[in-house]
Amino acid sequence: MKKLGKLVLVFTVLFYVNSALAQDKNNQWQVGFGTNAVDFHPVGTDTGDNATGHWFSEYFNIQDNWNTQTAINSLSFSKYANEKFNFGLRGSLNQITRLGDERKRISAKRIASLDVFVDYKLGDAFKFCNLEPFLEGGTGYTWFGNQKSVTMNGGFGLNMPLSEKVSIKANTAYKHAFNDMQNLQAHFQHSLVVAINFGGKDTDRDGIYDQYDDCPLEPGLPAFNGCPDNDGDGIVNSKDTCPDTPGLVEFDGCPDTDGDGTQDSKDACVNEPGSIEMNGCPDSDGDGVADNVDSCVDVAGPVENNGCPWPDSDGDTVLDKDDKCPEVPGLVSNNGCPQPTKEVMDALNAVGARVPFMLNKDTFGKEINTVLDIVYGIMNKYPTTTFVIEGHTDTTGPKAFNQKLSEGRANSVRNFLVEKGIAPDRLSAVGYGEDKPSSSNKTRKGRESNRRVEFKVVE
Repeated sequence: MKKLGKLVLVFTVLFYVNSALAQDKNNQWQVGFGTNAVDFHPVGTDTGDNATGHWFSEYFNIQDNWNTQTAINSLSFSKYANEKFNFGLRGSLNQITRLGDERKRISAKRIASLDVFVDYKLGDAFKFCNLEPFLEGGTGYTWFGNQKSVTMNGGFGLNMPLSEKVSIKANTAYKHAFNDMQNLQAHFQHSLVVAINFGGKDTDRDGIYDQYDDCPLEPGLPAFNGCPDNDGDGIVNSKDTCPDTPGLVEFDGCPDTDGDGTQDSKDACVNEPGSIEMNGCPDSDGDGVADNVDSCVDVAGPVENNGCPWPDSDGDTVLDKDDKCPEVPGLVSNNGCPQPTKEVMDALNAVGARVPFMLNKDTFGKEINTVLDIVYGIMNKYPTTTFVIEGHTDTTGPKAFNQKLSEGRANSVRNFLVEKGIAPDRLSAVGYGEDKPSSSNKTRKGRESNRRVEFKVVE
């Protein structure tokens, strides 16, 4: 008996421990109330003063063997533990008038029991016709008249859910009594109860219990774990950048009205399909400039000119934006500006041969303005051409003197032209002395020809 008492204690502890830990399902508590019947007949023995039947004989002989009452005489409490187990406590009360196979009638006696039980749910593999089978085991204490005994219990049951919170449970359990008294023997106890589940909390009343509701204070949808989707676009509000306007997943819930792949908040042309590259606007002429900023929508042109083609005012095939001489036809190789021809250079050098210098000096004579103004005029017609001014002498006098003299005269011409307005970077000066004669220095006429200034174009 002491061992049985310890076993009862173990079951009780297991029940309360697992109840404390099982907090992960809805309505984890259950109360059941109904009726029970006690049958002393089909318990496996057919000898003795109170002879009973073979195991399960006349198992459903309700009329002759079952002790029943029409009152509600069974009450149970149980707690969900996990997907396989429930733990509970059951109390029952009945009145016995039949004992065993002899159909013996006795004066009505009260029988009461208090049991700790464990239900093992067999799972979907054994489920049929919406009936959920389970096995039951446990222990308890039974009082029968002035007799009492610890019992070990085992049985089978069916649970039929009517809704999420209500079900009907039927079970039958064999209860083995551990005493030597005459009447309190092993017996079967059958129960039929209505079970009500409770304990789940749904603060926002959206049908999703708080423990599973990501938004327990705000009514929502099961698809979003209880969180709302105000605009019904399938994107939960917490992840919807535009929660009150239906939109697309790829745009975090914001719309794309014209369906061009650019969400409205980033679309410069909300009602007109365009391309992502053009910020949602079209590019009718395909010039890479969106129509909303293109000054020439139907004619291709560069971004730099607001989508319009660049003009070529002088018709030299060099666009005005690149043409350093936009009003004068020129050469592509010279940035749209003209280059002096051979005839122009010959005329320029003819003038250079007449530059009046003082004898053996790099200073000019009186007629210098008349001569170099001609040079200035010619150079000014070619604003992008770079010139080299060369100074030359004859062989009269020492060579070193002639070299220095040629350099001085070339620089004098350069300085004059810069002062007149020619850009300094367009002119350079070099002296060759007597090294590059144009004629023989043996004659007076030849020496005169060699005392000259020449102009050359820098290619």
